[in-house]
Amino acid sequence: MDDITDYSFRELCKEFGADLLITEFIASEALNRDAEKSIRKMRFSNNQRPIGIQIFGADEDELLCCLDVVEQAEPDFIDINWGCPVRKVAGRGAGSGILQDVPKMLRITTSIVKKATLPVTVKTRIAYSSDSMVVTDFAEALQDTGISALSIHGRTKTQMYSGNAEWTLIGQVKSNPRIHIPIFGNGDIVCASQAVESKRRYGVDGILIGRGAIGNPWIFEQCQRAFAGEPEREISVAERVDVCRRHLQMAIDFKGERTAIFEMRKHYGNYFRGLYNFKPFRQALVATPTAEATYAVLDRIKEHYI
Repeated sequence: MDDITDYSFRELCKEFGADLLITEFIASEALNRDAEKSIRKMRFSNNQRPIGIQIFGADEDELLCCLDVVEQAEPDFIDINWGCPVRKVAGRGAGSGILQDVPKMLRITTSIVKKATLPVTVKTRIAYSSDSMVVTDFAEALQDTGISALSIHGRTKTQMYSGNAEWTLIGQVKSNPRIHIPIFGNGDIVCASQAVESKRRYGVDGILIGRGAIGNPWIFEQCQRAFAGEPEREISVAERVDVCRRHLQMAIDFKGERTAIFEMRKHYGNYFRGLYNFKPFRQALVATPTAEATYAVLDRIKEHYI
């Protein structure tokens, strides 16, 4: 998730129990041009391992060329994004746009696996649209390219994020006796009970959590506790404020105040979801131009709700 799963947020997700992390997706062309922002997206700490660097693109040569740069960063694996549905990505044949040409997806994936010295994984969607080839038709072929794992989001490209994720197809891929690589399910997991139920019902090897983690790094701790049969821990307002404050400070340290202030606005609503009459505070958080002003709002939130 671009500008979401950055260095600072991954630190928090790992702290709260995420087993495996993946960077924001990075355009192959930008890496080949040595674009500063894209190079920065590859940075991670050893605390964040195991971690994969996720790349995307539509041009085979560009994708193959960027592998040298990616492997110099020494991640644990390389993840290919064949799942992003946004127009500026899919519209040019990258992300889930490539699901309109499955043979091309298989050809490029095979080439990447052959060139890479690290394990390669893939994230994709169940199909391009409701009337196109579905993942159950090409999952085996993807496995045959030599990838080490496959993550499947249970929506089509044309659905974007509307409707409900179709986990039945994910389960069908996992239950295929010819599938031997790990299969990870993704879509609509916003609480620990959903993660436990989806893993139990569909037999996947793991649960990939995306939007459910925005402003909610505790979801990983809650999942770990649920899988262990332990009761959920209540997250106090004071802890929400303190973690949010720490998140902002780490983002400032990594990206600078102006960028961090802007990008953190995507997290505030979830950090304080469910608080009564929170709207005025949220409006203040997304309008503050400086870190000092943001910290002052966070202090007022703590004072008001405790």
